[in-house]
Amino acid sequence: MADAQVTRIVLADDHPVVRSGLVALLETLPGIEVVGQAGDGEAAVREVALTRPDVVVMDLRMPRLDGVEATRRIVADYPDVAVLVLTMFDEDALVADALAAGARGYLLKGAEQHEIERAIRAVAAGGAIFSRDVASRVLRRVTPEPTARPLPQLTPRERDVADLIAAGLSNTAISERLTLAPKTVGNHVSAIFLKLGVATRAEAIVRAREAGMGGRT
Repeated sequence: MADAQVTRIVLADDHPVVRSGLVALLETLPGIEVVGQAGDGEAAVREVALTRPDVVVMDLRMPRLDGVEATRRIVADYPDVAVLVLTMFDEDALVADALAAGARGYLLKGAEQHEIERAIRAVAAGGAIFSRDVASRVLRRVTPEPTARPLPQLTPRERDVADLIAAGLSNTAISERLTLAPKTVGNHVSAIFLKLGVATRAEAIVRAREAGMGGRT
């Protein structure tokens, strides 16, 4: 990203009044700059391609392309861009879909200004954060589609990283093995911990090995 001191934001919401309110809110926060806005998922993907922000604040129910699919495309093409969901909806399935698509955070509209600021700064730094209303459900259950793949709640790249974690590799070694930036590896590790419901690398290794991972050399 261009300036390490400024967190650059793209806002994606199909309601202009909501976008205007978020812009007004974010402009009061130091070190945060809104560099793009989008009224639907396709526009959000384009804005990310044009501006390469640090964070996308993403609604989920939008026309043309919904926020879940937009998140999936953004995370696949720009893994250093963190997606923070800000929506009215807290259904378990929708939370699970957004998380599986690669979202780093999930807040409900109506969150206080300090909650939104804290969430933006957390996901920009590679962390993951969820509103109190949905956090316990996220940690307790991520509902994947039926599949024979190990740890199916992880994205394909997260499974690559988890496999190497299970094999005992450090983040630096994983970065070199997969030709990824160290920050990108750190972001994947944070997401893996969240999705597996673990707090330490040792616990992640156990979970991954129980799923049959760690056979890489």
